[in-house]
Amino acid sequence: MLNFRQITLADRPWIQTALRQSDFMGCEYSFANNLAWCRGADSRICAFEGFYLICAFDTPDGTPHFSFPSGTGDLKQVIAAMAAYAAAMQKPLVITGLTQQSLPLLQAVFPEQFTLENDRDSADYLYRTADFVALSGKKYHKKRNHIAQFARYAPVFSEMTPDDFAECIAFAAESYNAKDGYTDASSVAEQYAIHTFFENFSALELKGGVLRVDGRLAAFSIGEPICSNVFGVHIEKADTRYHGAYPAMAREFAAHFAMDYTYLNREEDLGIAGLRKSKLSYYPELLLEKWTATCHTPEELC
Repeated sequence: MLNFRQITLADRPWIQTALRQSDFMGCEYSFANNLAWCRGADSRICAFEGFYLICAFDTPDGTPHFSFPSGTGDLKQVIAAMAAYAAAMQKPLVITGLTQQSLPLLQAVFPEQFTLENDRDSADYLYRTADFVALSGKKYHKKRNHIAQFARYAPVFSEMTPDDFAECIAFAAESYNAKDGYTDASSVAEQYAIHTFFENFSALELKGGVLRVDGRLAAFSIGEPICSNVFGVHIEKADTRYHGAYPAMAREFAAHFAMDYTYLNREEDLGIAGLRKSKLSYYPELLLEKWTATCHTPEELC
């Protein structure tokens, strides 16, 4: 039987090994994200025969939601173990976040055993990094204009250091308090994630950037490599009183930290209309579609 427990920073070495072996492009396959967002859905972890498993237990219907395993070994064996776990709970086996990389792997070991549902709200937006930074051509005219307007403030970009942490945390908290974030579970989870990123910034090998205007913090961003050819952006905050602060921060951060990676993963839109519009306006090279696979008779897979 699988034995799930809370994730800790001490788990990073073995989990990083498994993540690198799979080299998946999705934002779920980031140890930093897994650690920071574990409270969002009571996510717990488990090691099994060379694989790293993470499962969300706080779901609307009480059914555990597994992410597709990362690592190496007998994939059929680990899926069967997941099925046995679900069957013991008298629940269907639900595997979320399947992409064009992982879905064929599942179908190869258990063909025609799962029903599939496309989860558009969870699709990651991947941009070709060089295009995102260059913003060349007519289609990016508005982005360049917004950045040009922000340039009038004479902003200064710098790599984030520990001296910036307290101010960045206060900056994020100000936004949280202004929108009564404590009344929204996702906002509460985000605040926990932000604190986790800063508390473990060096140990997680995160990259951060800040933009200042006349010495005052105008924007900050945090990210890290997700796989061999993808750099992920985990957090981005900006003071909207400065016109163009968001696109300027996005571009500067990518230019400084992501140019060695083919793609920039700016994560999902969660079905939020304004966020979707914003992410589409950068013309993603790839919308990393995600599917949820469900087997209603998991005992048959054991």
